[in-house]
Amino acid sequence: MNAHTQTKRPRDPRLDFFRGIGMFIIFIAHMPWNWWTLWIPARFGFSDATEIFVFCSGMASALAFGKTFDVYGWGIGAARVAQRMWQVYWAFIGQFLVIAVGLVMVHESGFLNSCCGLTQDYVNSLNLWHLYNKTEIALPGLMTMTWVPNYFDILPMYVVILALMPAIMLIARYSVPGAFAFSIGLWLASQFGFLDLPAEPWSDRKWFFNPFAWQMLFFTGFAFMRGWIPAPPVNRNLILIAIAIILVTIPFAYFRIHSANHLDVVWAREVREAIRPLWVKTEFGILRYIHFLALAYVAWVAAGEHGKYLLGHGKLWGGFVRVVQKVGQQSLAVFMASLVIAQTVAILRDMAWARGEWLAQIFTNFGGFLALIAVAYLVAWYKGQPWRKPPPSVSGSSSDGKPGSAPRDGNAQSTERKSSDTKEPALT
Repeated sequence: MNAHTQTKRPRDPRLDFFRGIGMFIIFIAHMPWNWWTLWIPARFGFSDATEIFVFCSGMASALAFGKTFDVYGWGIGAARVAQRMWQVYWAFIGQFLVIAVGLVMVHESGFLNSCCGLTQDYVNSLNLWHLYNKTEIALPGLMTMTWVPNYFDILPMYVVILALMPAIMLIARYSVPGAFAFSIGLWLASQFGFLDLPAEPWSDRKWFFNPFAWQMLFFTGFAFMRGWIPAPPVNRNLILIAIAIILVTIPFAYFRIHSANHLDVVWAREVREAIRPLWVKTEFGILRYIHFLALAYVAWVAAGEHGKYLLGHGKLWGGFVRVVQKVGQQSLAVFMASLVIAQTVAILRDMAWARGEWLAQIFTNFGGFLALIAVAYLVAWYKGQPWRKPPPSVSGSSSDGKPGSAPRDGNAQSTERKSSDTKEPALT
């Protein structure tokens, strides 16, 4: 085999499965006025689906880019990362414009008010009027990512984290511990306010997801997949410790316990406020990191080695796992679509039912799930480039008069062989 030939590493079924679960949770969290958000993991612990997305993205990036750095060197590896940054950047711009323009068109048409009596300002709910009221400031801010409304902040964070990957790989060439020190140093600097990014030109608001803090979780997943951190052992004591961490955090995360409008357990509320810097989301507080690692360890043990416990429990469960994995495999496309779908189904729900009606929420959530699944399968079909596969055998008359036989045109066969030999590799 050629020394520069890359062997494709098989996908880890656990990575795709848990990334797919994260996509469904993110969709639930992004749908406006969705009471299903009361039951997502974020309500019962400090970490949530964002941690799943970032950690799994780090693992996937190690698979996608790590081999390029190893085989072709740092320069080509950095160039490939830059290409991905370019793709994610334009994904962010396109996603923003689709939602912003779409909501304004719906709002300005007056259709929702005339047909259904809806007066909700969906544009203002996402803080998007600035694009029209302050275009001369907002549009350059959008293009330079110095205006990042909260609903759209995950992809910009991902762009910045990707930009750090060549630095991590360069340092790791000389010292893997040095790469860890660099990542931890960025996280520490963000905790003390030394590293952040402006979220809008007309105020001092910062990015909701500080990429210099969240990169530590990304590169933790990256390090596991690169082999810089060994896989933890399946150990009874470790399992008990992880479960204890998960359970202990519930009183300080579950709103019905510490909220003044519910049980209002005073000591839980006071402790929660006292330790706020440790679980704050913007700077990725250390308790979020610990809570997520505990959850990830329990999930890792439950899935089994190479995900052996995910399958083999009947056709129904097996089908569910495969569908979720498909969603996880196409996470970028699904995530982009999920924000658009979340706004769309929320408007359709408000048109058809009262916002708080439980049946309406069930229909809109499951309808959104089906839409995400459709996006995943459609994108996978396009990535398979079916137009590049050999065409099906012609079942009509052939050149020698025998039905069903292939034509024996030497020139055609030669052309087909040439086309097959020069076939370009599919983009990853």
